[in-house]
Amino acid sequence: MRLRTELTLVGGTAAAAALVAGVVTLGLFEESGAGGWTAGSATIAAGLLAGALCGRLAGAVVDARIERLRSSATAYARGDYSRRLRSGSDELGDVLRPIDDAFEAVAARLAALTRDRARMEAILSGMVEGVLVMDEQGVVQLANQAARQALRVRDDPVGRRYVELVRHPDIEAQISRALRGEPTDAQELTIAQDPAQTIMAQATRVSGEGSLGIVLVLHDITGLRRADRIRRDFVANVSHELRTPLTAIRGYVEALIDLVPPDAEPRRFLDIIARHSARMEGLVKDLLRLTRLEAGQEPLDRVACAPAHLFDGVVHDLEPLLARRHQQVKTSVAADAASLVADPAKLHDVLRNLIENAANYAPEGTTITLSAQRDGDHVALVVEDEGPGIPEADRQRVFERFYRVDKARSRETGGTGLGLSIVKHLIGLHGGDVRVENRATGGARFIVRIPA
Repeated sequence: MRLRTELTLVGGTAAAAALVAGVVTLGLFEESGAGGWTAGSATIAAGLLAGALCGRLAGAVVDARIERLRSSATAYARGDYSRRLRSGSDELGDVLRPIDDAFEAVAARLAALTRDRARMEAILSGMVEGVLVMDEQGVVQLANQAARQALRVRDDPVGRRYVELVRHPDIEAQISRALRGEPTDAQELTIAQDPAQTIMAQATRVSGEGSLGIVLVLHDITGLRRADRIRRDFVANVSHELRTPLTAIRGYVEALIDLVPPDAEPRRFLDIIARHSARMEGLVKDLLRLTRLEAGQEPLDRVACAPAHLFDGVVHDLEPLLARRHQQVKTSVAADAASLVADPAKLHDVLRNLIENAANYAPEGTTITLSAQRDGDHVALVVEDEGPGIPEADRQRVFERFYRVDKARSRETGGTGLGLSIVKHLIGLHGGDVRVENRATGGARFIVRIPA
């Protein structure tokens, strides 16, 4: 309106100039009589008319420019940035030009953000994992279809707090810890609406440019758990079915051995049958135990026990093997590791597997070292041998079932390939861990850590 007023004043100034010109004309023709007055009046009228026309024209121009500015501003408010404010090359055009440039930059950034959001939504909608994004107040900002299915959410969850959507205390606790900045681990859990469904959930805190939020990832592992359960059931059933015929074979072979003289040719065949049937029986026994461990069917019987007694008991059981290979065993127990609370029967099985491996894979006439020492709030039971050690590529897999470092050597020793896997599960029951490393002087070192 200010611009319009100023331009109108221009027309008024023109009219005033014409009026002055008319007055001067009247003065010049004062002596001319009626003809002079007539000419002056005409000049004044012409000036007034010209001023009015100039003001009207200027106002129309300003009205048109203001209307264009108003329509462009309305388009911007609707999100249409294709319109431009600039008009003319006067001072107003110079003012509007940088505003237009700023809006062009904003439009380009908004277009880029729109493309990025569309790309992100396409990626999330194609993911099998559920993704739930929340801000620092716990308000949901984004949720893909997989997350809605996993959480059984029918309505649009965007804009609602996570406590209204997540009906599982473990997931809520994870999100709360992540909001506080505490570390979180993936958790396996089931949803109350479908107990058969198994989900792996993990909440992660993310931040950037002063804003923070939480990303909750839900991975449906129901199929994996079902397949694993089928595998365990199959192994358990097959193992049970194998035990009966193996027991019969062992019984009849032992009866035949008693009837055949030691130096007879059939006796050698019977010894081979007995040896391999015993190996098969050991494999079935290990498979059944591993199945029970994986199913959590072996409870712990924790009592106070002494590592020194555990060492002595295992060495006594393996005396025939150690004597046959001419190997010695040295033990040492630190004063602060003389006792721990654990299941002695299961620790006996752990040490027996480790010492038997050391005896089989180390050369004859070598020494096996057993030690117990304190390691923080744990007691470390260490088994060391003087064998060839374990290659770096194999150390990551030695605790897998049926994995053998030296295939040819394992056939000679008659191992099942399940011993170290059983060791790992038995130590896991105690809340401990087991690892293997090579000694600097040669040989392998197995370290079992049990909470004291």
